[in-house]
Amino acid sequence: MERRRSVPHTFEENIAAEKAKLEAQVAQLKPGPELDALRRKIRQLDTAAHLSDWLSSPGLQPPKAQNEGSNSRN
Repeated sequence: MERRRSVPHTFEENIAAEKAKLEAQVAQLKPGPELDALRRKIRQLDTAAHLSDWLSSPGLQPPKAQNEGSNSRN
């Protein structure tokens, strides 16, 4: 029997799915350390998504190589 492979998900889709799962858990919890930990994880996922967007943006350019002959430190 051949096993079907699932379609690979993007990093952004994985982040969004994990965030939705954690937010559903947060809605069920009372205030306490477990709730705080889940909120911290959600903030980390938000940061990861933001960094991913920034890194994949068309405006982000690689550093320009400096010419070896020019010396900007006078």
